[in-house]
Amino acid sequence: MKKPVLIFSVILFLVNIYFLKGQQFVANYDESKVPSYRLPDPLKFENGGTVRNKKGWDRRREEIFKIFENEVYGVAPGWKGEIIASELSSDENALNGKAVRKEINLTLKNGNRELTMTMLLYMPKNSAGSPVFLGYNFYGNHTITSEPGIAVTKSWIRNNKDYGVFENRASEAGRGLSSGYWPVEMIVSEGYGVATIYYGDADPDYDDGFHNGVHGLYDQERDGTSWGTIAGWAWGLSRAMDYLVTLPSVDPGRVIVMGHSRLGKTALWAGAMDERFALVISNNSGCGGAALSKRAFGETVGSINRSFPHWFCGNFRKYNEKEELLPVDQHQLIALIAPRPVYVASAEEDQWADPRGEFLSCAGASPVYKLLTGETFPADDMPPLNSPVMSRIGYHIRTGGHAVTLYDWQQYLRFADMHLQKKERATF
Repeated sequence: MKKPVLIFSVILFLVNIYFLKGQQFVANYDESKVPSYRLPDPLKFENGGTVRNKKGWDRRREEIFKIFENEVYGVAPGWKGEIIASELSSDENALNGKAVRKEINLTLKNGNRELTMTMLLYMPKNSAGSPVFLGYNFYGNHTITSEPGIAVTKSWIRNNKDYGVFENRASEAGRGLSSGYWPVEMIVSEGYGVATIYYGDADPDYDDGFHNGVHGLYDQERDGTSWGTIAGWAWGLSRAMDYLVTLPSVDPGRVIVMGHSRLGKTALWAGAMDERFALVISNNSGCGGAALSKRAFGETVGSINRSFPHWFCGNFRKYNEKEELLPVDQHQLIALIAPRPVYVASAEEDQWADPRGEFLSCAGASPVYKLLTGETFPADDMPPLNSPVMSRIGYHIRTGGHAVTLYDWQQYLRFADMHLQKKERATF
């Protein structure tokens, strides 16, 4: 775990050093310098009326969702194509006999255009209709466990010598190096499946003018509302869901979407876009994820748009250094997931992701959950370190930095157990 954390810390340091309007940008980490702001009320219609019941929320939800589409993530096209699944490998006794492991190519065909994403799937052995954690990984399926036989991705991948990635190509040297981020054996032992895809299969993480990845499946004239890469990644998770619901081993009503960092942003937007996801988990997602944008703390709208111009829609750039003009904020993104459970995790040393802003988003979404479920977010102030709070909205801030840890996964499993009420544990 130490090398990935160190690598990401270096990346964050470099991101913090760039020029803004001729001046060096320095992120704000001082609460006293957070600007005064007013959050949009998730239960107030754009015309000023008040949401009083579920029917009203359904209309308000549509309003909020469209604003996020048009102003933040972009509008993803509908899917009327074909998904062809082909099995690459299978092991009926994976993880020392605890799991069935499969590699599946999911080829998305839209007319004469196609794209293939490779899913690595672990399901508890001798268990039918199991809940499943679905999420992307950063360096290829072969990095998730040290088990031999999992194919090394051939997709474009960001260079990283510690993972054996040179000239944007992965290698055997990366096998198992991300196992700390995905404790597959522990998850399977608790009766859950794991489905993961290298995120670059869905859309390579660089700015190419939106010609590659899922964007390449469509011939679109782009404007300020056109979908960015985060929306593309979220859209890809929905296509993975299309496949998972066809499997007898998967309970289609208990698929959990989970993501870390930029993929935490993705998981939240996927959960808002696709209500089939039963539970949503955001780990250290920061700006454009769970953290409030209007706080302008740590990573800001301007810094993220300049560092990663392909992540969001063009209209989002209007709010660079003008967060006060945003018609929505991220507490409303969390509210879009209601009444489904959502968990947000922060880390003490990951100030770039604004832990307090992530906590405040959970609190800001609470009125919607209270309206729909009667449950409120169970914290008025940030909880102590390593002291999770859980209702329909779960939150913790732990010691340590920007990573997914065993502690995080232990809370996610506990939260999933609370809300998905596993029918039975797997038998080995």
